[in-house]
Amino acid sequence: MTIVQIADRLIGEGQPPYVIAEMSGNHNGDIERAIKLIDAAADAGADAVKMQTYTADSMTIDSKAPGFVIEGGLWAGRSLYDLYQEAATPYEWHPRLFEHARKRGVTLFSSPFDRQAVDMLHELGAPAFKIASFELNDLPLIRYAASFGKPLIMSTGLANLAEIEEAVTAAREAGAGGVILLHCVSAYPSDPRESNLRTIAHLAQAFGAPAGLSDHSHGTSVPTAAVALGAAVIEKHLCLARADGGVDSAFSLEPKEFAELVSAARTAFDCLGHVTYGPTPGEGKGRDYRRSLYAVEDIAAGAPFTAQNVRSIRPGLGLPPKHIDAVLQARAARAITRGTPLSWALVSHSGDA
Repeated sequence: MTIVQIADRLIGEGQPPYVIAEMSGNHNGDIERAIKLIDAAADAGADAVKMQTYTADSMTIDSKAPGFVIEGGLWAGRSLYDLYQEAATPYEWHPRLFEHARKRGVTLFSSPFDRQAVDMLHELGAPAFKIASFELNDLPLIRYAASFGKPLIMSTGLANLAEIEEAVTAAREAGAGGVILLHCVSAYPSDPRESNLRTIAHLAQAFGAPAGLSDHSHGTSVPTAAVALGAAVIEKHLCLARADGGVDSAFSLEPKEFAELVSAARTAFDCLGHVTYGPTPGEGKGRDYRRSLYAVEDIAAGAPFTAQNVRSIRPGLGLPPKHIDAVLQARAARAITRGTPLSWALVSHSGDA
């Protein structure tokens, strides 16, 4: 797996999971709330905050014709135009948000949805671009974003393997400074049973790129499991309080929950380790408390060992229990006190003590 760098952070195999807090429309149209979301992400230990950079007019047209009104799900009955108008992060907010993120020491980047957005984000110093799942088939947009030489994080919701390959090829041929792929279920919220997290490792192997998860399920179980399966990146929506409402609040984490996710993800990563057998440093002298062969009665010199005077007990300072049959065919080489661990020096097979 290739290592990709965003700002001062290495992402990929052997690196702790890169945790992204997705702001999306959870600012509810208030820049001060957007500032607080950046603060909440930084306080929770997120590596990055991600926005979405578009206007309703750059996303769609104001129409109620078939296809322009959402059918089913969280936003059923709303027109695309109205939804995007509500959720958009105004372009005039961007400079202040980037400056605040720098002050808080958290990386900020965004999903651009057209060339103007790419240009503005580049001018603001965004260290990476994110391509949303629904734009993965917009190869001209991918090529343009990649031409700036920054890393591209691309979500793969709804895409088949051939479409992902087209997007990755377009990004690499256009000069992207690395590609990161995020497995994603583009349902809001998504059903954990449809997560298919084993896809993450396959993505990484198929495209030689760090792979992770953009998650829309409730809670923290799915992304934590993803890290345990090797996810290099976790992206999860963050809100200040679900009770406050907002277009994405229903499937977003609150700040305390997000902090728990960061902690759980990093613990899951630390648990992975490497293939190893035998005692670990933390097990200390644990082997001393396994079973071994002991004299459980006083045994006179030359007396035979029996099932009554020798047993397999704890601690483990005597002969391993696998030698019990050989010991029971022998005699005591000298007098043995009850509680003595057996060793071969105490065992005589000659018949003479």
